[in-house]
Amino acid sequence: MNILDQIIAHKLTEVASSKSLYPTKLLEQSIYFGTQTVSLRKYIQREDKSGIIAEIKRKSPSKGVINQHVSIERTSIGYMQAGASALSVLTDKHFFGGSNDDLSLARKFNFCPILRKDFTIDEYQIIEAKSIGADAILLIAAVLAPARLKSLSNLAHSFGLEVLLEVHDEEELKANLEAGADLIGVNNRNLKTFEVSIEISKQLAELIPENTVKVSESGIESVNTIVELKGHGFEGFLMGQNFMQHSRPEVACKAFIDELNKVSK
Repeated sequence: MNILDQIIAHKLTEVASSKSLYPTKLLEQSIYFGTQTVSLRKYIQREDKSGIIAEIKRKSPSKGVINQHVSIERTSIGYMQAGASALSVLTDKHFFGGSNDDLSLARKFNFCPILRKDFTIDEYQIIEAKSIGADAILLIAAVLAPARLKSLSNLAHSFGLEVLLEVHDEEELKANLEAGADLIGVNNRNLKTFEVSIEISKQLAELIPENTVKVSESGIESVNTIVELKGHGFEGFLMGQNFMQHSRPEVACKAFIDELNKVSK
């Protein structure tokens, strides 16, 4: 089994356990369940923002521990003050060291779009995402059949959640163009080998419909890379490790966005 297969196998067990511990009727009682969501798509397109979706990630299967004891409050507030367009919070515990509480805490301190970064494979997780304060969810083409992905996308929209569709190659993209995603993200990291190449974003850019917000994910380490990707029509840039490897991720984020603003003028 490759790492992606391992993650999904574990996620199936995890979701089954969560269903028994926290039934959907209980999730629907959350204070966030009836609240209006904030549009990730609109915030990424705001001219006063950077387009950066700043991520909180404690560890990963490819890099191990990155920042185990990050302060969710300080980092999330700092990211937004630095000029990030949105937050991404890893909620997978076993492989990424995150939790639902991380996202809810970020929600408590920030009025901005928050993407729940997880491996969504079940309707339950969409209800769960809404209950913890998420505004958008990630649906990964590599782990969902097109019909299944479209069904989950429709359910997310019924709860007011936006959908970031993640693809890795042309086949995944073309198979899911009718899924109704609000944004399409190109993951520059091969989820099976974990190798990273920005060229993947460039290759797929022209195949993504013009009216769709394009997001480039993983491996973005320099301002020049963002400028280059903007030239290919990308408006959103998901960045986590680049900031999280610093003891104060929010400070690293501010320095990066300050440099980006200088170059963009």
